[in-house]
Parts: sequence; structure tokens; C-alpha cells
Amino acid sequence: MPFRLNRRQIITGMAALGAVAGGRNAFAQAPKRIPIPEGEFVPLPIAIPNFVAGTPGDAEVGVGVAQVITNNLKRSGLFAPIDQAAHIERIANIDVAPQFQSWKQINAQALVTGRMTRQGDGRLKAEFRLWDINTNQQLTGQQYFTSPEYWRRIAHIISDQIYERMTGEKGYFDSRIVFVDETGSKERRVKRLALMDQDGANVRYLTRGSDLVLTPRFSPSTQEITYMEFGQGDPRVYLFNVETGQREIVGNFPGMSFSPRFSPDGQRIIMSLQQGGNSNLFVMDLRSKSTTRLTDTPAIDTSPSYSPDGSRICFESDRGGKPQIYVMPATGGGAQRISFGEGSYSTPVWSPRGDYIAFTKQGGGAFAIGIMKTDGSGERILTSGFHNEGPTFSPNGRVVMFFRDPGGSGGPSLYTVDISGRNELRVPTPGFASDPAWSPLLS
Repeated sequence: MPFRLNRRQIITGMAALGAVAGGRNAFAQAPKRIPIPEGEFVPLPIAIPNFVAGTPGDAEVGVGVAQVITNNLKRSGLFAPIDQAAHIERIANIDVAPQFQSWKQINAQALVTGRMTRQGDGRLKAEFRLWDINTNQQLTGQQYFTSPEYWRRIAHIISDQIYERMTGEKGYFDSRIVFVDETGSKERRVKRLALMDQDGANVRYLTRGSDLVLTPRFSPSTQEITYMEFGQGDPRVYLFNVETGQREIVGNFPGMSFSPRFSPDGQRIIMSLQQGGNSNLFVMDLRSKSTTRLTDTPAIDTSPSYSPDGSRICFESDRGGKPQIYVMPATGGGAQRISFGEGSYSTPVWSPRGDYIAFTKQGGGAFAIGIMKTDGSGERILTSGFHNEGPTFSPNGRVVMFFRDPGGSGGPSLYTVDISGRNELRVPTPGFASDPAWSPLLS
């Protein structure tokens, strides 16, 4: 049985929902979209009533779907879901246009209505409509058929549809996070590889905790993870297939290896290998297992990350005296330093959109998470404090996740922040958590 089904396997049918009586100009001219914020911003008021139960016994699922959508949109920072207690109209039939005046009275700018209906063959039919309250028009609508246990996935998919229709950018809710789960005291900390939905639900463990695991990274093109494991002997780099639950050894590397990361096409892994007092960057072809050296310096080159088109890499190097960020062609060659602020820079990662590189910056006793353009201009600190580290981008490049370790007897936790520096939120996990990596959108 597959470890995790993909979208094609959970959705057995999908179709658009057309206009209904009483709705004006359905699917006509789009409303003014939410501006993606760079500074001060007022989130869009949106109403999300519980989805109607199309069959007896499905009311609980309808409540759950509406709640997941509400939480997703609220956590994005772009939407302000209106408390259901303020709703005037009670939606009973989504095939009839809503009473637009009732929603205008509570300042709703958009409305989501939906229905969950159990089919004769046991499948669940999920339907939703998105309405523009100012123009009285339906903006989009879809219906899906799926097994009942995948109702949360459907809620994430609907959230992405709403986000994209209202912002013009892809959503990121139907995605997952791989991270290092940490339990026990600092002296005897057990670290396991764990996987969860982006909102913290459906946590599952991929390793038992008998060996130390570090730096898990998702493939940008498949549901595969690469990570490091320290057991007996040399550290090993593994591949783990999330769909099948199978893992394989990429290789045993003499000395120490660091920060393995996939190429955009998922066919290669780039990493740093330590040799003596320095480390250099190497790339391995996963099919032939052949390894190519990319840098050859007496410095420490580490933390490589590909640009989305695969033509360049950014990496961390102390060749200038202290850790800074450099960019060079993916095939090797001349490297250009792009970080010039005070302090040291580490853990660079390229945005999936290609426009920014996120980093950890250390200086003055603080650890900051920031972003800069790929030429080093436009540096922006998103958050600063004690021991922030390990940024990873959401699939649409709008949100950065990282971990923060306050020190003392506590442990690290995961956080998200928008690339504008707004809306910092803690991500719920069962225990301590570090080294997050965001998956691509599930296909």
C-alpha cells in the first residue's frame, strides 16, 4: 500500500461548478485582486460558513473542512475570516445565490459556500463556490470526489483554489513539511525524521531515532527526501520516497558530508564533503552515481542550493575570512560574493520563484532570518532573535519557515514568516522540531 497517495489517487473526479440562479455574471470579469503586501496591509474580510451536509452524518466533515480552510487563509496573513457567530444568513443550499446584502452588512468582501455529500459507492463529493460580495458574482467553483479519509487534503486543495483566485498567485496549502523531531533532555536528545502537513496535522515518523538524522530536504520535482544519518562509521546520505516508504543509500562518504540537496529536476544531489580542514562542493548523478567536484579551495564551502532553473547555485563559504553567500554557475567556475552586510551569512536557499535567496545572518549576539535578491541587493531582515536558523521557502515563494531554539532547558520550534516580514507564526508540532524543509505542491 502506498505510504501517501498523490492527488490523482485521492481525487477520482473533478469538475467546475457553473453559475446558479440569482448570481450575476458568473465567471465574468475578475474583481480587484488582493495586493501582495510589502508594507502595511489590511487582510481581506472573508466569510466561510460550515459546509452543508448533503447527506445525514456528514455535518462533522462539513465543519472540519470549513475550519481547515479558515485556518489556512487566516495563517496566510492575507485574509481575515469573519467569526461565524456574526453571520446573518445561514447557508442551507449552495445551488442558490447567497443573500448578498446580508454579507455586505458584516463587511464580508468574499464568501465561500460548500457542501459534503456521501455517494452510494462510499465516496465523498465535495463542492465549493467562491463569491465576490461587492459584485454579486461567482468567482469560481469546483466539485471533487474522493475517499472520506482524505477530507483534509480536499480542504487544502480548496484553500489553494481560493488563494489563487483572490491573489493571482499559486497557493501553498496542499504541501508538506519534513523536519527533525526532537524529544528528551538536551543531554540525551532523540532525533527522528518526521513528516506532516504544512499546518502541523498528520504527523508521521520516517525513522526510529536509533541514529542521528540531519538536514532533510525535499526534491523540487518529486515526493522524495534526501537526508543525512549518523550511525556506525561514516555518515550516510539517504533517499526516502514518501509515496512508497522505501529508502536507499546514496553513498558512504569518507570524512564528513553536509547539507545534501536536490537539483530542480530531482536527478542530482549537491553536497559538501569535508577533506582535512576544508570542505568543497560536489554533485552526484543519482542514476550513474558518478560524482563531480565543483569547488577546489582551501576554504569551507557548504550549504549549496540550486536556482529553480538549475543554472546556478548559491552557497556559503568562508574564503573571504568569515562565512558569506556566493553564487556561481551550477557546473562550477568563478563564484561571486553577494552578501556584504555586517556579521556572517549562512544556510542560503534559493526561492522557488527565483527572485530571492533566504539566509541566516549572525551578528551582535542575534540570529536573523532574511532574504536578498539574487545579486545581493535589497537585503531584508524578516525576524531576529536568539538562534533562528534553517530557512525554507513555501512552494509559491511567499512564506519562509525556519526554526528557533531559545536555549536553556527548552528546545527548538518551527515558525513561519511572510517575505514582507509580517505575520510571524509558530507551527504546531508534537515536540521540539528543527531543520524544516517544505515540499513542492502535491501533484
